[in-house]
This record gives sequence, structure tokens and C-alpha cells, in this order.
Amino acid sequence: MDASAHHGKEQGVSESRKVMIVTGGSRGIGAAVARLAARRGYAVCVNYRQRSDAADEVVRAIEAEGGQAIAVAADVADEGQVVQLFKTVDRELGRVDALINNAGVLETQCRLEDMDAARMTRILTTNVVSAMVCCREAVRRMAPRHGGRGGSIVNVSSVASRLGSPGEYIDYAASKGAMDTLTIGLSKEVAADQIRVNGVRPGTIYTEMHASGGEPGRVDRLASSIPLQRGGTVEEVAGAVMWFCSDEAGYTTGSFIEVSGGK
Repeated sequence: MDASAHHGKEQGVSESRKVMIVTGGSRGIGAAVARLAARRGYAVCVNYRQRSDAADEVVRAIEAEGGQAIAVAADVADEGQVVQLFKTVDRELGRVDALINNAGVLETQCRLEDMDAARMTRILTTNVVSAMVCCREAVRRMAPRHGGRGGSIVNVSSVASRLGSPGEYIDYAASKGAMDTLTIGLSKEVAADQIRVNGVRPGTIYTEMHASGGEPGRVDRLASSIPLQRGGTVEEVAGAVMWFCSDEAGYTTGSFIEVSGGK
């Protein structure tokens, strides 16, 4: 499947707007980041894998506020589709300034002793390899030696990388630990290219992802164990992501913001 773009009212390469790619941007945290980025002047690529209806809805919401966005289908677990995704953005919006590696999956809660290798491989491919390939494509466009002007990469990790998610999804937690290490290493590797790489670690946030793990009510169950006594919102996570992309974060790289209610 080739990456394909759904156009909104505004088409063509943006002259003044910075360009952002949000992977997994059709719902949840990704959709909130896309909407907030558009409000702050970015032309946004809303990447999605299957939910074209949801991605188009995000694009319409952005356009209704006067912003610019396109929806682009690509399974980021497939290297060829990632390459096509970036080429589509080059053509439709221009050279990317910000990449938000938000796409991620988890599977039904279970203990490690009950997981097969196929599941582990799916999780690591979608959550880690995809982010690394997206980072590669972004660096090839952002680095001044490739004709770029620097940029910002934000990896959406999870407090699971610190807590380990025992009894639920250790494989997902391990994938987020790998993403944190990627953030640290790449931040040092590309700092001289004026590319900043940071991570945001959401905690217990109201999103559809908990249903994927088999427990739609997980946030409410855990709320009392969180110091702030509630689950978080996708907008609160988006605010942290966008701070890393802002001029205020100009001297910040290889860093993490916990959006976890104190847990």
C-alpha cells in the first residue's frame, strides 16, 4: 500500500508554516498533538494506518480553524511505507521541521510467561523499529548537510518504560524503554545538526488504547493510585510535546517530560 494523501482546502507546499509529521495521528494523543500544532502555525501531516475516517475528521477540524493539514496512510511498521510517507510530505507540505513519533500498539494484558515471540516481535517492530526508521528519514531532511534547517523530534514514550508494566504488558514497557534509549543516543548524535530529540512519557491517560489491552476502564481503576488522583487528558500530553517543539525548549535535548500525575 502506497502512502496516499487526502487533501484539504489548502494544497501545495507551505511557504511560511513549519511542517510537522505526527505518526498515529488519527486519534488519541496523536490527534490532540496534530490539532494543537496546527493552532500554533504548523502545517500538519496526520499519519494513520487504517482509520481514514478518523484521520479525515482531524484534518477537517484543523481546516475549520484555518489551519493546514493532510492525512496520509502508511503503516509505519513497514519501511517502504515510511519512505513513501516522507516523500508525500516533501511534495505536499515541504521539508519537515518536526517529527512526533506517536504511533504505538499494545496487546491484551498478560504475563510474560504467556506471550509468544510473534507478539513480542509485533510490539517491538511497531513501537521501536518504526520510530527509528522515521527518525532516519527526518534526519535526512532536517540536517543542514542534507540541505535542512535543523528540527525537533519528539518520541512519545510511556511511564511503562520506568515501571515495567508487570502482569500487563512487559513487552510494551520494554519497547518504550528502547524508545527512551533511542531518544538519548540520537539526541547526542544529531545535536551538531541542530536537531533536538526529546521524549514525553505519558502515564495513565484517557485514550482508546486501554481497550486494546482488554480493559477499557483501566484509567478509572488506577486513578486512586495516582498522586493527582485522576487520569490525564490527551491535551495535557499534547502540551508537553509542543513545548519540546517550541523556541522555549531551544536548549533542551535528550530530555524527558513525565505527564503522569506524579506516578
